[in-house]
Amino acid sequence: MTIASNVLGTTLVSCCTDPMTGFYRDGYCSTGAGDLGAHVVCAEMTEAFLTFSRTQGNDLSTPVPAFQFPGLKPGDRWCLCASRWKQALDAGLAPPVLLRATHASALEYVSLAELRAYALDDPQ
Repeated sequence: MTIASNVLGTTLVSCCTDPMTGFYRDGYCSTGAGDLGAHVVCAEMTEAFLTFSRTQGNDLSTPVPAFQFPGLKPGDRWCLCASRWKQALDAGLAPPVLLRATHASALEYVSLAELRAYALDDPQ
């Protein structure tokens, strides 16, 4: 079993378990062959980002009981698609991130410097 790394090169830590997040719904922003959206950026939701995401066709605020999705509110942490976080960054609406819980593969979409500018947990 391979231990996942975060963008800092250390062991990936849990993003959130309430609500339960991650492509595998295990609390981690892990990824694999089936994760076509690359849900690897651990972000803390803001009202501005949730509104932006809704305007882009991905309503993260509305509960979807059929998929056991509670709907997100500001302050919730969630594993976002790296491309959506980058899109929000380019629009000036990127939510804060937890570097230790953001999978290393996020660096294929955004730079560490870009992530650090929004980091809640930068050890530097």
